[in-house]
Parts: sequence; structure tokens; C-alpha cells
Amino acid sequence: MMLNRGVRDSFDWPLFVIVAAIALIGVVNLYSATSAMPTQLRDIYIQQIYWLTFGAAAAVLIASVDYRYYERYAWVAYGAGIVLLVLVFLLGREVRGAQRWIPIGAFSLQPSELMKVFFIVALAKHLHDDPRAEGRTLKDLVIPGLILAGPLILILAQPDLGTALIIAAVFGTIMFLTHLKLRSFITLVLGFVVSAPLTWRYLLKDYQRERMVSFLDSDNDILGKGWHAYQAKIAIGSGGLTGKGFLQGTQNQHRFLPDQHSDFPFSVWAEEQGFLGAVLLVMLYTALILWGLKIATEAKDRFGAVVAVGVSGLIFWQAVINLGMVCGLLPVVGITLPLVSYGGSSVLTVMMGIGLLMNISLRRFHF
Repeated sequence: MMLNRGVRDSFDWPLFVIVAAIALIGVVNLYSATSAMPTQLRDIYIQQIYWLTFGAAAAVLIASVDYRYYERYAWVAYGAGIVLLVLVFLLGREVRGAQRWIPIGAFSLQPSELMKVFFIVALAKHLHDDPRAEGRTLKDLVIPGLILAGPLILILAQPDLGTALIIAAVFGTIMFLTHLKLRSFITLVLGFVVSAPLTWRYLLKDYQRERMVSFLDSDNDILGKGWHAYQAKIAIGSGGLTGKGFLQGTQNQHRFLPDQHSDFPFSVWAEEQGFLGAVLLVMLYTALILWGLKIATEAKDRFGAVVAVGVSGLIFWQAVINLGMVCGLLPVVGITLPLVSYGGSSVLTVMMGIGLLMNISLRRFHF
């Protein structure tokens, strides 16, 4: 069902403005972050604009079709995501010891990013069909747990700890906010805590364990594994209240900051725009997440509500974990900052999620 005049009149302008503001900050910041890089990397902000344009087109397309059609094909999308994750091991290329990307011409597709949206839609489909409205117990988590386990195991095998953590966190967020019994939720959390030693010993790679150790003892290996977080904290702290100014960040311009265009763009922004600029960006993310939850409360069915919660949780956890690792509060796990970090798959995934939020918002009065 395509948009009619009544739906177009219900366009969610606050959602559009917030997303546009974050994306604009991302492009401006990316220009600065790459300005001191070698010539072949200075124009990646233009590639980011292309990806944002492509992502916006995907969001418009997703928002134009009644989201109840996506409910019908939720398992098809989930199955396609699983197939893509399997193809990573057959066709993927290895970068920095991880096999996460499938080369498609000049572009590399990261299926684990797309799986975030497919997983949310599949879990929403299951919860929508579940007659139990509230008070879910651990027994009721068996099927949702199986839905989680498939992509989680394949993503951990790549290995991609960051994306696996995000999907697990989104799962926990959805289950907690859809009337999971508090006792069951606490038991679930304790289960993750108890399994942590096994995860440490058998699932984490050596370099991932080294990152954890470096985080716990950040002064032990500043010139090695701790270099990223150490330089990021210097950049953020040196920004002061109002920042050093656009293109004036010394940590960035003198190339002390590694991966400043992908995992650590916030350090560039905070150094140049200061505490006030950092607060502005955090407030925009907060507004986006709260608006997404508002859309969830106004959704006309459980499927729409769960999808809105899932997308909001996805943006929340990516922003929190990225900002936490950049500020030295969390280990470095390779999580992108939504719409600010460079990356085609990441931008496309977030914009698909925004399209779903717009879709649900548009139809809150037209059902």
C-alpha cells in the first residue's frame, strides 16, 4: 500500500530534522577527520554523501510501503540475512584478521550490519504472533533465543564481537520493554555474567582479549593496544569548552588519532567543537532515541511497536558503546557511531531503520 495524501500530511518532521542534523554533522566532521590523510583518502566524505543519499532513498522506499507487508516477509528477510552471513565464509575477504565483508565490485558489503535490521523485524514478527501480551518467563524466551542464536554464532565466528554485542543488547532491550518478567530478566542477565569466563576462554580471539586487558590496565600498553583510547582521550580533553575550531584539532591534523574516520570520529568532533559541541551531538542522539520510543508507544500494533523499540535500541547501544570506548569508559570493540562514522553498510543499515521508524510514525493515524 503506497502513501496516500493523508499519510503524506502526517510526515514526521521532527524525526527528519534530527536525522538530517546528525548526518550533516557526520559529513562535516568526516571532511575534517580526513583532511590530513593521504590524498586517496581525503575524498571519502564524498563517498559518505553518496551513501547517505542512497540510504535516504532506501529509507523513502521502506517508508512508502505499509510496514505490515514487511511483517509478512519477516522470515524471508531473516533467512536471507543468515544466507549472507554464511556466504561471508565462502566469498568474503579478510581485513585485519576478520572475515566480515563480501566484495561486490568496488563496494564491500558487510552482511552483519544488514542482519541487525532483519533480526529486529523477525523478532517483532514472532512477538506479534505470540498471544501472550505480558509476563513472559524464561520458557517464553526459547524461540526468541533461537532467533538470536543463529546470527549471533555466525557473527562471532567472523569474528565480530562488536556487532554480536549490539544484537545481543538489542535483544535484551526488546525483551525487557515487551513485558518480560523482572525475575526472568535478572536471571537472563546473570546467565550472561556466569557465561563470561567461557566466552573469554573459548570465543574471544587473542587480539580481543588483549583489548580487554588493555582497557582494564590502560597505562600498561599506551604505545600498543592502548594507543587508540589514549589518543582519543587526549583529543577530547584538549577541546575544552568551545573547541579548537574546525580543521584546527592538533591530535587529528598531526595524525595522532587512529581510525578517526571510522571508530573514533567523536574524538575529532570533541577536539574541534569542544564540550558544547559534544553535548549537542549527544543531545541529538538522545532526541532521536526518545522520539523512536515515542513512535513505539503510538504504534497501532505490536509488530510496529517492537520494530520501533528495536531500531531505537540499535541506535542507543551503538551510540553508547562507541562514545564509551572513545572516552575510555568501555573497551575498544569496533562499533561505529550512527551516521557519523564512515561506512556504507553502517549508513545503509541505520537509514533502513530510520525508514522503518518513519513508516510506523506515518501510519499511526492511518491503519
